[in-house]
Amino acid sequence: MAPPANGGGGGGAVQEQPAAAAGQPQQQRQQGGIGQMLTGVIRIAVFWYFASKFFSPNKPISSDPSVPNFQISNLFHKGEPLDMWFYLSEQEKFNDFGNEGALIWHETNIPYAVWGPESTRTLSLKYQPSEAVKNNGSLYAHVFFARSGYSPDPNDPEYQPLTAFGRTYPIVTYLPKSKADKKKSLLRNSEDSKEDVTISEFPQAVQEAQDDIKEDGPPEWISYWKPNVTINLVDDFTRYTANAIPPIVAPYMNIESTTGNYYPTVFFNEFWLLRDKLIAMNDTVTEVPLHLEVGPISMTKWQLFLQMDQSFQIHRSYGSMLDGESDELKRVFLEGNPYLLGLTMIVSVMHSLFDFLAFKNDIQFWNKNKSMEGLSAKSVVVNFFCQLIVFLYLLDNDTSWMILASSGVGCCIEFWKIGKAMHIEIDRSGKIPMLRFRDRESYAGNKTKEYDDLAMKYLSYVLFFLAVCFAIYSLMYDRHKSWYSWILSSLTSCVYMFGFVMMCPQLFINYKLKSVAHLPWRQMTYKFLNTIIDDLFAFVIKMPMLHRLSVFRDDVIFLIYLYQRWVYPVDKKRVNEFGFAAEDVDQAASSSDPPAQKEDEKKTN
Repeated sequence: MAPPANGGGGGGAVQEQPAAAAGQPQQQRQQGGIGQMLTGVIRIAVFWYFASKFFSPNKPISSDPSVPNFQISNLFHKGEPLDMWFYLSEQEKFNDFGNEGALIWHETNIPYAVWGPESTRTLSLKYQPSEAVKNNGSLYAHVFFARSGYSPDPNDPEYQPLTAFGRTYPIVTYLPKSKADKKKSLLRNSEDSKEDVTISEFPQAVQEAQDDIKEDGPPEWISYWKPNVTINLVDDFTRYTANAIPPIVAPYMNIESTTGNYYPTVFFNEFWLLRDKLIAMNDTVTEVPLHLEVGPISMTKWQLFLQMDQSFQIHRSYGSMLDGESDELKRVFLEGNPYLLGLTMIVSVMHSLFDFLAFKNDIQFWNKNKSMEGLSAKSVVVNFFCQLIVFLYLLDNDTSWMILASSGVGCCIEFWKIGKAMHIEIDRSGKIPMLRFRDRESYAGNKTKEYDDLAMKYLSYVLFFLAVCFAIYSLMYDRHKSWYSWILSSLTSCVYMFGFVMMCPQLFINYKLKSVAHLPWRQMTYKFLNTIIDDLFAFVIKMPMLHRLSVFRDDVIFLIYLYQRWVYPVDKKRVNEFGFAAEDVDQAASSSDPPAQKEDEKKTN
């Protein structure tokens, strides 16, 4: 339902000693593609920042206030002492300066735009919300600043308009209620287990049914309490042209009507306020924490925060970022070590570069490859089905379109590689046209197919056993949206956990043929470098120990490849990735030499 109108009543606060905001850091969740998302956000933020700096319209400057393009400046000076009043009220407009119960915090002699211990003040307290606030009511923070010795109250006889300024900020925000988890235990909700449902579980089933009905209608909005309020006074003494104020700064400007100059900008910094820190308000909430902080902020840092927030909004509007992904990106900065964070950004760029090079060389290899001798065709087919399973899994879950597009393109490329490894024909003999796959002559006419079939035969037994065991375990202990989701999640988990063994048939073929000259070594080199980077991520990023150990499984396969390349001698009869063999080159060179050719003919005769 929509947020209700402001209600009356009030709340109480219990003041404590000033302290930093309390909270336990939550475990960082893993997100795919965080390096690309971080690079895109920073690139857009930096571009907008310099664009607003250097490409603002240049117009003639006038000193006449009646002319719209005259210059305006800050009414206050750097280092000027300020007094601050912090009020809480359920009314959006505040005039009750004499209400001591509404005054939560008062500070004096805060130096404006000066960095130091005396310029930053903090306060932590407990607030008892009123019944109106508990039931989706609004609550506002009214912050006023004035030169030391002056009053912010307009009704005060000594009040001077040019000495005081303020701003209103909502402490309670309204957000759509999080969707109920549709996942359920498939065995518990099956027809065979209905008799085992106890009475205590019946209300839960009714509640789940009601949640499903609510999700079909409009979203329900509920109120959330902001436990942290950071008040920043922007260090801005720029002389702006009245009609050429940067668009990102203009909404925050507080212009004085008589002189045309501006008051110091009051910025309520929510950049580091994550959604999971918000507290849902209801009848059971009797006391909520509130941490207050006031301090200066530089102009560059302030604009950077604004630019990054706008970048997040643009990414969400384009579908390249889901709700909550921006919080995960911020959490990396909050909970991560700065040195490890810098190292992560560097290796992310390297990872993207090696991914691109591996992709390029993979396409080149299969595009120019003329022979399947020594290559596992069945591994290519299995890789396509693995990529298809991952794509369907991402499609079944809420995934951004950029990740879906990347996975879809990879799926199409894997299918294209099947066409290079095998003959694909369309069988129109039946009512429905069917695709027929036929082995290439270079693959079926030698020992490669025999070794490939043998390796895939024993490997399929192992994979089938592991997949069935994991699917049964997931069905018994995990929750799923439907049987289709269970099948996809089980297959996807098997791909993620056991996908590396798909490279084992190629190892077996190399062992039987005693040659590795047929492999795309450039592509494998780039993939091996990416594997090393993944190993580095295993130490940089916080993750469970078992998952950390699983990162090193691909290293074993690549090390075996390297060992095979060192052990097996170069076979000049084996064709390379371009379809040429060393003997062909030697024969071409010998045929270009007429005397040598004649001598060979004499010997044969």
